[in-house]
Amino acid sequence: MAKKDEIVARARALVGVRFRPQGRSAEFGLDCIGVAIVATGTDPWRVRRNYGPRSSDPEAMVAQLDACGFIRLAPPQAEAGDLLVVQAGPMQLHVLILTDIGFLHADARLRRVVEVPGRVPWPVLSAWRCPGEDVAAVRLH
Repeated sequence: MAKKDEIVARARALVGVRFRPQGRSAEFGLDCIGVAIVATGTDPWRVRRNYGPRSSDPEAMVAQLDACGFIRLAPPQAEAGDLLVVQAGPMQLHVLILTDIGFLHADARLRRVVEVPGRVPWPVLSAWRCPGEDVAAVRLH
């Protein structure tokens, strides 16, 4: 199984897990970054926790993803298993995982992790691929 397929499978296994701000485990709850950490197998200690529920600092998000070894892609090149950073609202960044039918994320309004069919409804700020995946695109910086 390709790594991106494993990421999607692990993410789908989280559907229904409760939402918890700054949550990092399926047992206690996950936020959007927690879903990405668990699904990609990223070391949770490498990702900062001291962020507010609303953040308008995409550069800080880019720095975190880059520090964890994720590879930045042009958003149109993103595919199932890749992460997107989106502008979900005013001063609100959000991370989601693309799937073959749509996207998966921790939905604060529904208070749980969900998979949503269809296109991402928010503006996409950046796209990222997990380390170890083949990247046809040139790494962006």
